Amino acid sequence: MNCYKALLWAGAAVALGIAQEPSVLAQNTVGEMQEAKALVSAPVVKTADRVLKWKVAIGRFSNETQYGKGIFYDRENDPMAKQALDFLSSKLASSGKFLLLERDNLDVVAKELGEGQSPQKIGADFIILGSITEFGRKTVGKDGLFTAQKTQVVEAGVSMRMVEVSTGQIIFSDEAKGAAETTSKTTLGFGDKAGFDATLSDKAISGAFDQLVENLIKKFSDRPWRTYFINADADGVVIAGGPSQGVAVGDTFSVMTKGKKVKNPQSGAFIELPGKKVGSVSVTYTGGEDPNNEFSLVEVQGVSITNDNLGDYIIQSE
Repeated sequence: MNCYKALLWAGAAVALGIAQEPSVLAQNTVGEMQEAKALVSAPVVKTADRVLKWKVAIGRFSNETQYGKGIFYDRENDPMAKQALDFLSSKLASSGKFLLLERDNLDVVAKELGEGQSPQKIGADFIILGSITEFGRKTVGKDGLFTAQKTQVVEAGVSMRMVEVSTGQIIFSDEAKGAAETTSKTTLGFGDKAGFDATLSDKAISGAFDQLVENLIKKFSDRPWRTYFINADADGVVIAGGPSQGVAVGDTFSVMTKGKKVKNPQSGAFIELPGKKVGSVSVTYTGGEDPNNEFSLVEVQGVSITNDNLGDYIIQSE
């Protein structure tokens, strides 16, 4: 290939009236190949090609159905609530949009957050709280002259709300229902005779969560990813977040002022207005051992960041 390309260069040189030594032509050819190889292998970092994940912690998930209100009901060891929690965790993780964090006694911490305690105890962007609101099983049948049909039906309803840790506001609240059924049919006494099917409960609850998680992802599809400055000194400027959330060297984010909070006189709730872009940051290094302590070093343009004004700004995906 090198010789062939060198001959092409020589032919072009003769056609253009340019005389070059063969060694010079070979050097040009090798140099061009090295340059092309460098262009192909050079990493091109595009934040848009990756998903920047939000840190989410799942808190209390309760059973509010009639099954969960019996005299002998054990709230701490409710298998249905634990099953629902496992389903939700699995579906959120498989979506690739969220980074799930395990927290002990998160329901207690969430209560403290509502009472004005520091959100740093949680270490997540959002808390999810939910409950099983409906659960029932029924059997319906239809008898004909020669045939008989029996259908087992399980219906389940779940509700979920997501609370933003930094503000304590509920940013997502939704309910969904799922159903599953199985049918057996006999003719003149012959055919399938289905007994109790315990898997229908799993399928009904799973179906309800499929719809909830789909709605949640739609809610976050247009929401810009955020993080915060955590330190600024002579050693550099540091932001929260690292590889497990999708942050990589070369990424660029906007630096935004925190929006003004105004009170809605109708509901009494505070509304945070959009902030303004005042600068940008470029990631130069990522570190940390796990999602709880990952960080990134950044170069800041357009604004001066010090330890005195860290809390005045928000870092946001562009």
